[in-house]
Amino acid sequence: MLVSDQAKIPRPATLRESVIEAIQELIVSGQLKPGQHLVESELAELLGVSRQPVREALQQLSGEGWVDLHPGQGAFVHVPTLQEADQLLAVRALLETESARLAALNASAEGVKELRDLCLRGRAAVAADDVDAAVATNSALHAQVVLLSGNKVLAELAAQVARRVRWYHTPVARQRGMTSWDEHQALISAIEAGDADRAAHIMREHTEHTRSSYMEQRAGEPVEPVQKPVRRRRPRSI
Repeated sequence: MLVSDQAKIPRPATLRESVIEAIQELIVSGQLKPGQHLVESELAELLGVSRQPVREALQQLSGEGWVDLHPGQGAFVHVPTLQEADQLLAVRALLETESARLAALNASAEGVKELRDLCLRGRAAVAADDVDAAVATNSALHAQVVLLSGNKVLAELAAQVARRVRWYHTPVARQRGMTSWDEHQALISAIEAGDADRAAHIMREHTEHTRSSYMEQRAGEPVEPVQKPVRRRRPRSI
């Protein structure tokens, strides 16, 4: 009997999985807004697929909290409650604070260089007012910190919340602006110096600033967001 621990041969993503990922990306990037009505036929045209994988994707996304299904009305992008956001961002703060602490103890010179390169790219994106690039680079930098922690279990847990955190970060990325990248720079310096306590403190403050910015912005929104039709444009990829 085979007892090898070798990795299984990776299988290609199914069409449904590709559609799920594409819809998630449209939601995270803000192309599909919270509360927006999701019409199967329009999404199918948008993604260049039939309605069946879209229907299956919406069912799964409903179970994962990305989409709300209302009988007789259809599917809508989920509107995160303030409590949901607060809970997720609190968990993110715990995970990433520990990641920063461990990264300061374990990071290699090559790993720190990657952080500095990402920070430069993030600053350039903010200077160019490229919110999408800034958000993507921010996610990459935080993922690199988690990677440098050397803790695989921590990395798995952080990865589970990373995409949803990006959903919450996108609306406040412009508001946070260059200040966020100043905080990243200070974090990188602490990691490079091997100062675990300072790295943890900076990351804790950094994640709290993002949480506070999101809460402040949501506090000024109407209770019921305006529902909009799906825009007929193709995503970058599926």
